[in-house]
Amino acid sequence: MKCPWPALRAARAMRSARSVTISADDPIAPGELKALADQHGWRFATHDDHLFALERQP
Repeated sequence: MKCPWPALRAARAMRSARSVTISADDPIAPGELKALADQHGWRFATHDDHLFALERQP
């Protein structure tokens, strides 16, 4: 997915989920996803070059 779609879809998914995994090959995606996580107090992780995770803090 190209930005801003990864961040928009992740934000929507996190409305009803404790964690989500996002696949995105846009080089801007990691920064946007991290910013989204920071804004909401979620944990952000990179699993490989194109796979990212967001998780609510306990």
